[in-house]
Amino acid sequence: MKFGGTSVANIDRISRAAKRVALEVAKGHDVIVIVSAMAGETNKLVGFVGETAPLYDAREYDAVTSSGENVTAGLMALRLQEMDIPARSWQGWQVPVQTNSAHGAARIEAIPTDNILRKFGEGMRVAVVAGFQGISPEGRITTLGRGGSDTTAVAFAAAFDAVRCDIYTDVDGVYTTDPRICDKARKLDRIAFEEMLELASLGAKVLQTRSVELAMRYKVRLRVLSSFEEPSESAGTLVCDEEDIMESNVVSGIAHSRDEAKMTLISVADRPGIAAAIFTPLAEAGVNVDMIVQNISEDGRTDMTFSCPTDQVMRAEQAMRAAKDAGAINFHDLVADTGVCKISVVGIGMRSHAGVAAQMFRALASEGINIKVITTSEIKISVLIDRRYMELAVQALHDTFGLDKAA
Repeated sequence: MKFGGTSVANIDRISRAAKRVALEVAKGHDVIVIVSAMAGETNKLVGFVGETAPLYDAREYDAVTSSGENVTAGLMALRLQEMDIPARSWQGWQVPVQTNSAHGAARIEAIPTDNILRKFGEGMRVAVVAGFQGISPEGRITTLGRGGSDTTAVAFAAAFDAVRCDIYTDVDGVYTTDPRICDKARKLDRIAFEEMLELASLGAKVLQTRSVELAMRYKVRLRVLSSFEEPSESAGTLVCDEEDIMESNVVSGIAHSRDEAKMTLISVADRPGIAAAIFTPLAEAGVNVDMIVQNISEDGRTDMTFSCPTDQVMRAEQAMRAAKDAGAINFHDLVADTGVCKISVVGIGMRSHAGVAAQMFRALASEGINIKVITTSEIKISVLIDRRYMELAVQALHDTFGLDKAA
């Protein structure tokens, strides 16, 4: 069971979460609880680090920012003890959650089960583990990146072969789109791992992308549900194998990402290796490139367009100017459009149904929305459009694909 920051934001909410844990203990389960820091706590700690040392040592950053989870884990264990449930808290290094040395964005390499299983054998019923944190081969505290407690929970479920992994959050499941944008958005009872992975990577904030990758790889049945609603067997959304879904709509969901930028290198020499010459410096600068389009070559010159998050535009511009100055690439101009957003339709049913792209493009055209860039995969179509049309596009596509109705 994993409880996010809003679910443990204060003592009352920790008590409410503890009651959820008690229900599972009453069913005879031994329970591993993964907790996040209290809502807002990690942001506060990140702010302290920035104020103290703008060019900080990443190892000390992890030491500071991981401390919020320690507080929650201790308080949750105390609350459970007050309810006469044998519980204790575990920090990442005590398990130990073994990670690599990439401070601030570490990856879990192993979770030995011996220590926790031994304590279960001695009568402990609940292990309350601080999410988001681990220990490097050098013995330093590491963190898994924002939202990393989701990944911790799935990794523990896989390591301990758990019956199920319940992710408690402030929403009551996975919706066909953001209910704040479209009031017709419908909660899904089930969604396939692949669809959830696409939605998470395309802007849906319900689960961290890496947690879904792990769940898919190790076949961990995930349930996303609200810690603020009464528990029931049918609550939330089950993220599961495609085979576990009897019938589904061709399109399962509409995702949007507001803070996108479209960057175009104008008049680049069209020669073998030019793509590598452009995207290698971008990768080295830490720019997360998404959509890529190359125009037809004319007189040996071409335009190359790509998208990236708006907060990485300056880094991308610097990388391209440096590559030009070094003679690696030659281009006439670099144009950044920071007023775009990405809209995506996702669904495993798209594999066996033709015409989804045409339907999507007709719906946008009927609203007078111009498409700037298109990319597709087997179960996804993404477009870049003007940001001012984002809500209109989401609502139009939600209606077009009938997502307010169950399959």
